[in-house]
Amino acid sequence: MSAFDSFPLGQPAFVTNILDRAAHLRRDDEKLFAMEQKSSSRAYVVYRDSLLVKREGDKARALLSIDEALKCGANPGTIFLGLRDGAAIFGMGLAQAAAEKLIGREDYTVTELRGMAMQGAIPPDELSAIAMAKSMVGWHQRHGYCANCGTRSAMKEGGWKRECPACKAEHFPRTDPVVIMHVASGDKCLLGRQKQFPPGMFSCLAGFVEAAETIEDAVRREILEESGIRCTDVQYYMTQPWPYPSSLMIGCSARALNEDIVVDHSELEDARWFTREEAALMLKRTHPDGLAGPHPFAIAHHLLGRWVHDKI
Repeated sequence: MSAFDSFPLGQPAFVTNILDRAAHLRRDDEKLFAMEQKSSSRAYVVYRDSLLVKREGDKARALLSIDEALKCGANPGTIFLGLRDGAAIFGMGLAQAAAEKLIGREDYTVTELRGMAMQGAIPPDELSAIAMAKSMVGWHQRHGYCANCGTRSAMKEGGWKRECPACKAEHFPRTDPVVIMHVASGDKCLLGRQKQFPPGMFSCLAGFVEAAETIEDAVRREILEESGIRCTDVQYYMTQPWPYPSSLMIGCSARALNEDIVVDHSELEDARWFTREEAALMLKRTHPDGLAGPHPFAIAHHLLGRWVHDKI
């Protein structure tokens, strides 16, 4: 089975949640501590955009025992992610010094998460829990001080809250909403490319939802700003958690009202209309000009694939 087969249409990465979040346990510090000591408990250990994995022959295992994680230098003070088959699953961070000590080791390695997921090196049903660990660890690393008074805050409720000991302000993890859009005009669709994309790759346009803005307004605004295309008939498709660092991709479709593209080169390198036939070839990586669509790891692939196959 290829890496592409790991993400069938409608199932991008990070959407298959295998954990019972068991939120009722987050306030029970004593029970969480006891669960952390159990031999059945496991952890995902993240370092920036990478994941600590144990090498086992030609495979890599991301779900580590607590002892394995600690021996590799993972930070104590774990984040309770939930339960899987009754066993506690935690998220842990790794400091730069600890990550550097793993360089050259044959048993453990720190590997970039996106690449592993796209290659199918991690079971797709684990990616949601890993995304949770990555987002939560990153949030704690970036929000160690109270935004209200500047005092060092403390982790509470299994890592799902930080509390200021001085002003008593409570801080909670944030998720940033992002709209990502498939835009069609008859049997043509609008795709763009950013400078950092691999050569020949085009994808759906996307952008952050702004304050006091609806999803529909964000879709129309982003498309207009980036490509000069006015749209209507905004329809919701599905969402994808995106832990870079902690976004929620809101997949939508829209119908174009004009076709004259005016590219905002501060946002995009290029934007073009593609026929349905071209889009199908791009998804299969068989376009004669070497053009390619987004990887099925990402929701953009599924937005485009839905249009190609369902002819909506």
